[in-house]
Amino acid sequence: MSTKPNFQGVPGALTPLLADMFALYLKTKNFHWHISGPHFREYHLLLDAQAAEIFATTDAIAERVRKVGGTTLKSIGQISKLQRIKDNDAEKVGALDMLRELHEDNVTLAGILREAHEVCDEAGDVASASLLENWIDEAEQRAWFLAETVSAD
Repeated sequence: MSTKPNFQGVPGALTPLLADMFALYLKTKNFHWHISGPHFREYHLLLDAQAAEIFATTDAIAERVRKVGGTTLKSIGQISKLQRIKDNDAEKVGALDMLRELHEDNVTLAGILREAHEVCDEAGDVASASLLENWIDEAEQRAWFLAETVSAD
């Protein structure tokens, strides 16, 4: 006998997550555009690939919110109000500092994803939980790549 999911809390977990994804996407692109130094090409390509992976989650998250009966983001202002990933508007940030900051942001994001997964699990929302499991793995992989890139030999 199957039980019907109770999606009530799911949009409340996924919509702020979507704001965080957009915030991390834009921060990653910001650093991609502004990175410089002797490892420019390597870092530039790494951040471009990571930004694309992050952006690829946004439509699926928004559509999932709609599928379970919620409404999702409507503006940049709403993203700003809901995001937990902090912006970095500094004029100049060193390349390694950029990578370290993105490492921490991806670790934070993995935690946020786990919290959303717990909400979806409790709601019986298997589809959202399954998507989140993949995104947790992606965030952990991005964090790992960034950590290894800045680690001392």
